[in-house]
Amino acid sequence: MTDIDWRMPPEWAPQDRIWMAFPTTGYTLGDSGEEKAEARQCWAAVANAIIRFEPVTMVVDPTDVEIAPTLLDDRIEIVEAPLDDAWMRDMGPTFVLGRGGQVAGVDWVFNGWGQQSWATWGKDSQIARRVCDAAGVPVVTSPMVNEGGGIHVNGEGTVLVTRTVQLGDGRNPDWTQEQVEAELQRTLGVDRVIWFDRGLTRDYDEFGTRGHVDIVATFCDSMTVLFHDQRNPEHPDFVVSTEVRATLEQHPFTLIPVPAPDVLRDDEGWVDYTYINHLVINDAVILCAFDDPGDERAAVIMRAAYPGREIVLVDARPLFARGGGIHCITQQQPSASA
Repeated sequence: MTDIDWRMPPEWAPQDRIWMAFPTTGYTLGDSGEEKAEARQCWAAVANAIIRFEPVTMVVDPTDVEIAPTLLDDRIEIVEAPLDDAWMRDMGPTFVLGRGGQVAGVDWVFNGWGQQSWATWGKDSQIARRVCDAAGVPVVTSPMVNEGGGIHVNGEGTVLVTRTVQLGDGRNPDWTQEQVEAELQRTLGVDRVIWFDRGLTRDYDEFGTRGHVDIVATFCDSMTVLFHDQRNPEHPDFVVSTEVRATLEQHPFTLIPVPAPDVLRDDEGWVDYTYINHLVINDAVILCAFDDPGDERAAVIMRAAYPGREIVLVDARPLFARGGGIHCITQQQPSASA
């Protein structure tokens, strides 16, 4: 499509719907019957929470068209398309608006989070265009490897990113920082890129994304940033949180630290449990919960950060065990002129 002035609206702008993908075969679904049921029920719980507030469309692999409706609210629309995995934030389009309010979808190059050895992405790399077709919006093609979880905008010209994603091995090895910034300006309408050196520690394990920003920091309004605050010095993310704060303090934003859950480890090591990976929708925030005292602390912060929105907690531990959270499995489609 011919380039025009595109702008990605902030996530608190009015939305037409949320897009998701139903877990299908592979790592995310799991091998045992118990693991498969857990994944499907968790994705469905998120979708069923959202549908109370706005429309949801679930992309479902042809092999799952019979089981998906048994778990999903009847109001959820199903679109059938082949899938490798279920992380809509990353494989789906990043929706943007044109000058006249026209909605379009940016189709980044998706290559399995930097060609991870365990990932398959032949089908998922086509989902952005499939979603745009189903939504009836044009496609803005980008040559840059990127995922929706690797960006956060404030709607007023600023985007948050990490160097280990856009400039990391496996994604854009021949790109300079200036080239990445130029492409983000072209596709998202930003004029300021804030670079963090890295993401949370667990995100660099085998099944991580290598540094997605959407578990690190996010805007809740154009001048306020929520950031993950690991306060226990035993956890390696204590240092990461310190670095993130220091980077943000170089800019004229109000900073709100969101304390990490009290739990530090699980069976695999240091957790990356974070409340930053929430989804803002019309009239509500879908917040990750971990059966932890931190859940209520985070809910209090979110009520103040997003006044007038209901805070809905959904157990996200099955998501984080698979490498992501609520924000990672969802993608908002803004309303025209949002």
